[in-house]
Amino acid sequence: MWRSLALLALISLLSATPGSAAAAIGSGAAALANAALRPDTPPAGANDFSCRPSAEHPRPVVLVHGTVENMTYNWFALSPLLAEAGYCVFAFNYGQRPGRVVGLPGSRLAGGVAPVAASAVELAAFVDEVLARTRAPEVDLVGHSQGALMPRHYLKFLGGAAKVHHLVGLAPPNHGTTVIGLARLPGVPDLLAAAVGESVVDQVAGSDFLRELNAGGDTVPGVHYTVIATRYDEVVTPYTSAFLDGPEVDNITLQGLCGPLQASEHLGISFDSAALGHVLNALDAPRARPVTCGLALPVVGG
Repeated sequence: MWRSLALLALISLLSATPGSAAAAIGSGAAALANAALRPDTPPAGANDFSCRPSAEHPRPVVLVHGTVENMTYNWFALSPLLAEAGYCVFAFNYGQRPGRVVGLPGSRLAGGVAPVAASAVELAAFVDEVLARTRAPEVDLVGHSQGALMPRHYLKFLGGAAKVHHLVGLAPPNHGTTVIGLARLPGVPDLLAAAVGESVVDQVAGSDFLRELNAGGDTVPGVHYTVIATRYDEVVTPYTSAFLDGPEVDNITLQGLCGPLQASEHLGISFDSAALGHVLNALDAPRARPVTCGLALPVVGG
C-alpha cells in the first residue's frame, strides 16, 4: 500500500516544493514519497536555530512524532504551515533503537520504539536546546499519537511543566489502547513489542506506565492541553481514550464539527486540513479562525 501511495504522490511532489501550500495540505501520500526521497531530513520550515520568536508568536513549537514514525514523514504538512504563520518550528527523531525494521519511510531507524519514559528524557534534552538557542522561556508542544502521550511523562516527572505552555495532541493514547481488543489476548502485547518496540507495551490500556502517569489526575498545573481525536481511529481504541480530564483541557472530536466525510484515521489526522486548523487555533486562540471542513480520506487526509 505504501508503495502505491508514494507513486501517486510523486505527481504532487513534481509540481510543489515541500513548503508550498500544495504540498502542505491533504498530503499523506506526498509525505510518504517525500520521506522516501529525503530520509532523516527536517520537515520544511523546521530547525532554523537562528529563528527568534516574535511578539505575536513568542513560544517556539516543538513537533513530536508518533510510534514507528519520524519527523520527516509525520510533520510534512504541519511544519511548513506553522513556519508560514510565523512560528519558530523545531522537530527531532526520538526513541530509535538499532535492529528495529518496522517503521514508516523517512528514517533509517523507526522512531518512538524505545520505552516511553526513556524517550521523554530525549524530549527534555531537545526542549532545553531549543530554549537555549532561541532564548525563549517556554515552548509549545504538538504531538501525534505517542508524541502527545510521551510529553506528559516529561511534564509530570522531568520538570517539563516549567518549560511548556501548551501541549496539543493528535490522536494520543492517553488512557491506552486495546488495539481493537487484541491487547486483551494473552501474548499479544509481547508480540507487538517484539515487532515494533517496547513503547507499544507502555501504550496498552492498563500498563504500569499508564497507571503511574495517570495516577492523581491527567494534567499538571500551569499547562494547557488540547486533544484532537477522530472517531475512525483504528490504532487508539476506543478513540475516546485520547481525551483528558482537567480544568485546562479542550477535547475535540474531528467529526463533531466536520461530520462523517472527515474520514481521517490515526495516520491521516496528521494531514487533515481541519485537524491542522484546530492545531493552529489551539496555539493562537486569540486569532482563531473558522475551521474549514471537507472530504478527508484515511491515511492521506484531505
